[in-house]
Amino acid sequence: MSEKVILTNMCLIRDDQNRVVLQDRQSEVWPGMTFPGGKIEYKESFKDAVVREVFEETGLNIKDPIIVGTKQFQTDKDERYIVFLYLATEFTGDLRSSIEGDVFWVNESELDSYRLAPDLMDMYKVMVSDTLTEFYYERKGLSDWQKRLL
Repeated sequence: MSEKVILTNMCLIRDDQNRVVLQDRQSEVWPGMTFPGGKIEYKESFKDAVVREVFEETGLNIKDPIIVGTKQFQTDKDERYIVFLYLATEFTGDLRSSIEGDVFWVNESELDSYRLAPDLMDMYKVMVSDTLTEFYYERKGLSDWQKRLL
């Protein structure tokens, strides 16, 4: 049986001072501080999509982003929603905010002191782990979810 799939990305951008880019999302859907990213467009490669999204939202041109994990869940419309999680440590450009939200550098060690989007710290754990590769929400009822880090 086939299913409809929504493909998106998110990128942890880290500089040589162990700072990361946070975005204060201006959206009622999944509000809070998060990492830049967005939807993968029709006929767009995964890598091209994350490079484009990061540039649109931050003004930074990332080079050689690495896929470090995935997040997935079923939407209310029974679509599989997949987020490819990336890490980028090489980039050029000057950080600038966009309509998506304000962006700024924070010390990575202080990340959990910010008003983060729900479950962002769990996604972060997958992004920086040597053993975790997946963040998975499993539906256990109409509104009951089990969160699994795999």
